[in-house]
Order: sequence, then C-alpha cells, then structure tokens
Amino acid sequence: MNQPRLATIEDMPRVLELINELAIFEKEPDAVEVSLKDLQEDGFGEQPKFTCFVVEVDGKVEGLALVYPRYSTWKGKVLHLEDLIVSEASRGKGLGTLLLDTVVEYGKSMDVKRIGWEVLDWNEPAIEFYEKKGARVMRDWDVVQLDQKGIDNYLNQK
Repeated sequence: MNQPRLATIEDMPRVLELINELAIFEKEPDAVEVSLKDLQEDGFGEQPKFTCFVVEVDGKVEGLALVYPRYSTWKGKVLHLEDLIVSEASRGKGLGTLLLDTVVEYGKSMDVKRIGWEVLDWNEPAIEFYEKKGARVMRDWDVVQLDQKGIDNYLNQK
C-alpha cells in the first residue's frame, strides 16, 4: 500500500469506477451523470475544478478523495471534500485514514479555515470513522440542492 498521491488524467477511468461503486453503495445506482470526459476535462483542463488524491494497493487505485475550494461568508477560505471513497474490497485496511490525512494536510497547506463534507445519516461506520478523527457531524443541518430539472423549474416560475 502506497501513500496517497495526486491523481493523474490516466487515473480517471478507475476514479469513475469507484464513483459508480459508491453510487451503488449509497442506493443511487443510476444517479451518476458525470462522464470520463467530464472528469478528464474538469480535473485537468486549464482551470481545474477539483483536486483528486488516490491511493493504490498492489498497483491498483483502491481509494480516492476529491476536493475543491469554497468560500464561507463566516470563515473565508474553506475546502469541500466531495467524496472519500474506498473500494469495498479494500475497506478496513487504513486507506480512508490515509486519504483523510492527505486532505487535512492539503487543507492546512492552503490555510483554509474549515474542511467540510456530507455523510448519509444511515452510514454509521463512516460517521463513527469521522467522529473518531475529531470531525463534528452536524445532524441539525439539512442538505439543500437544486438539480438540473429543479433549476429549470425554478427559472420557469419567475
């Protein structure tokens, strides 16, 4: 098992596989709309929209952490952890800790005031993992989103 490293454009096919694996785990197998081309262009174009770290086991990417900068009106510069994914076959081997360590170190190097992410309320193993690491799980907040259809409906109501 190696230390996490920055992902390369060549890692994106495996990254997409892991994203799809997570969608199945989260009971949303048909929800992934992002394509390989999207990941390659958005992560490695002139203005990358995200940073991705991967960790390998025996030469195969078995985990990833995808982050991007945000801005908080209360705190200033913050970092958003979109997903921390470890393949089902490699869970329990410390990869999640290695990836989270890397994200926290990256955030510290960027001088962010906060690192934030979401976790499903039924994913107790993940919640326990994050709490053991010192994260505060804020159960009194709800996630609010507008998907593409919601955006269109919103704008059509104006």
